[in-house]
Amino acid sequence: MTPTPTRVTHRTRIAAPADRVYRIIADVTRWPVHFPPTVRAERLEQAGSEETIQLWATAEGRLRTWRSWRRLDAARRRVAFEQTVPRHPVAAMGGVWRIEDDGRGGCVALLDHHYRAVDDAPAGLKRIARAVDANSTAELASLKRAAERPNGDALLFSFMDTETIDGPLAEVYGFLNDLDAWAERIPHVHRIELREEEPGFQYMEMDTKSPDGSVHTTTSWRVCDRPRRIVYKQLTRPAVLAGHTGEWRLETLEDGRVRVTSVHTVLVDPDAAARLPSPPADTDTLKAAVRAALGANSRATLAHAKAFVEGR
Repeated sequence: MTPTPTRVTHRTRIAAPADRVYRIIADVTRWPVHFPPTVRAERLEQAGSEETIQLWATAEGRLRTWRSWRRLDAARRRVAFEQTVPRHPVAAMGGVWRIEDDGRGGCVALLDHHYRAVDDAPAGLKRIARAVDANSTAELASLKRAAERPNGDALLFSFMDTETIDGPLAEVYGFLNDLDAWAERIPHVHRIELREEEPGFQYMEMDTKSPDGSVHTTTSWRVCDRPRRIVYKQLTRPAVLAGHTGEWRLETLEDGRVRVTSVHTVLVDPDAAARLPSPPADTDTLKAAVRAALGANSRATLAHAKAFVEGR
């Protein structure tokens, strides 16, 4: 007989319309920007109201990945989910997001989980309980911030820069993947510390130098899909960024050259920007400044990748 799963519910009140909150939950591709534990989210398949997704998220300081099935019910504002490929110590995991209108212009967001541990081991159950509690608390707090943020949709934007490199795809990917060498190869990178406990899952701490000589420290998780894609999320970032994710996309062109595209998705924080010594005049000015700064660093990295690969 299969043991009864553990069941737990987390909840929070949100001063925002229930439909707005539901839309944030339904669009899993935006979770890395809004939810701290989520580093990457992909929609793999979709048929009607059902979809298969893959998530990469942190738990107890480590990055893990799993696939889940989801059923979206916009009319009832519910999203049911079940892990299809759980990771040890999880034997089974699922639940439901429920968004309930409070009748006063706000809502209550509830996140139900049910789970079992491999062999129903007590130690495994304790680990899962800690992770579920920590991640659910963080996700609901972030959901609340995202939904209550005035003009939230206008603060989120994406942009890209592209470079074409005459060289083998593997060498271009290698330049972007080999973080240990960035401090030597890229002038604006002052220091890099790298941890890669599992192949393709990189945790990095990086100091970069700005044109004014100041040094900024950021930390990021990266998910590396050799040889065509690297997805990352900044954990420690400048105050004006409420969220920041990015990608390096590589493709081989018909003439054999490699096109590399740098993609940034950013959620800006006007309140933090207003506290700067010289605050931007408005949100559009803030977004333009962020685009210029992040784009400049990406273009510089692409230029050095091009010089390195073509000069070999």
